[in-house]
Amino acid sequence: MNPKVSIIMGSTSDLKIMEAAAEFLDQMEIPYEINALSAHRVPEQVMDFAKNARSRGIKVIIAGAGGAAHLPGVIAALTPLPVIGIPIKSSNSIDGWDSILSILQMPSGIPVATMALDGAKNGAILAVEILAAGDDALMEKMVKFKAELAQKIDKANRELAQIKRPFKTN
Repeated sequence: MNPKVSIIMGSTSDLKIMEAAAEFLDQMEIPYEINALSAHRVPEQVMDFAKNARSRGIKVIIAGAGGAAHLPGVIAALTPLPVIGIPIKSSNSIDGWDSILSILQMPSGIPVATMALDGAKNGAILAVEILAAGDDALMEKMVKFKAELAQKIDKANRELAQIKRPFKTN
């Protein structure tokens, strides 16, 4: 089984966040790989990874990084593949803003789809939506997933309707 998605992170300290992406890809039965790559500590390895990802069959890259968070942008500069950036609030972070802005503020021509702070699951959902655009069976899984989200809200509203309050009207 060859990976279609690559989950990368600046260091293994980011794994506790990035595991949410892996869990969703498992749920959707999408083969993936997970690696630690640092744009600052091993730039040659990052360059090799980015330049060869497409030829290895990777379709989407989910890149998480904290602090200066250059990894998603560097990867995006070196590959034609879609890159989804996950800003991570790390131990050296300024409340996550440094990571968010480093990933969000990319120059024209080098897009990185930026998720919310620590939003690895949404990164995986977007990766699956990208893959599903050309795969009817996977699209059906996404349709089912979205329907289940709606069912959760319907259930929540039924439960809320049971709460009685003196001035509550519904």
